[in-house]
Amino acid sequence: MDNRDEVREFLTSRRARLTPEQAGLAQGGTRRVPGLRRGEVAQLAGVSVEYYAKIERGNLVGTSDSVLDAIARALQLDSAERAHLADLARTATGPALTTPRRRPRGWAPRAGLQRAMDAITGGPAFVRNGRMDILATNSLGRIFYDEAFDGPGGGNIARYAFLDERATSFYPDWPAAADITVAILRTEAGRDPHDRGLQDLVGELSTRSDEFRTRWGAHNVRQHSTGTKTFHHHAVGELTLSYEGLELVAEPGLSLLIYTAEVGSPSDERLRLLASLAVTSDAAASVHARNDAPVSGDRTSPDINSTTEA
Repeated sequence: MDNRDEVREFLTSRRARLTPEQAGLAQGGTRRVPGLRRGEVAQLAGVSVEYYAKIERGNLVGTSDSVLDAIARALQLDSAERAHLADLARTATGPALTTPRRRPRGWAPRAGLQRAMDAITGGPAFVRNGRMDILATNSLGRIFYDEAFDGPGGGNIARYAFLDERATSFYPDWPAAADITVAILRTEAGRDPHDRGLQDLVGELSTRSDEFRTRWGAHNVRQHSTGTKTFHHHAVGELTLSYEGLELVAEPGLSLLIYTAEVGSPSDERLRLLASLAVTSDAAASVHARNDAPVSGDRTSPDINSTTEA
């Protein structure tokens, strides 16, 4: 992910979506390309055309915060897009000023964090990174995302969304869910462009999914912190859930997401049913584990590790 290319394509795409009328400018005759011209953005931002052209070519080195703010206002960027532009500017300044966000392989939640998730019994709770890997869950979160774990998703929400056909049923409005998924990944790419795991994931999905590749090229970003989503779980049916996303201060780059249903709603009843299925599943797994465990002092079966002959 070359920073100059990212800057150029992001600013170009934001300029192309904004009409002169939306920017408060006169139409100015026939236009060969959609959106604002470079000179119009420069005018709105209060900088020279040459300086803005240099920035849009991908050179953000040394650009002041005031100029970035002026460009953001000119392009009518929302809060997520402003933050993304700031991330791109920090990366352009040099890798020494970026914050490492990669997690070591084999990361596991602290005991206290896992207990906190397990204490949440009214809805799915899970920890994910910016690549949308599900790293830890409570029992309801595990059964909620069971398809994401047992198929091509391999515990990654983005792979599940684009590579598993069942995702089009799980997300009743799949196009919107796909848009959000890619926007989250694009936002993370701005925060940590040196994350090799993210680069590999984007490369894989771009190769295997036309839907992903088209959305990735749109350069849309998103702050995913709160809202409402509708799902269709194969075991209990439709669920309309509110979600809250919390950044884990002690674990930079990781977020805790919690889904809940309105009390007394049909979704609440279905979520309770799913919770009971999770308890049943956990109990069955516990029994299976006990049955498979070796019994201390058991002399009724041969020791497969023994090589002593009688």
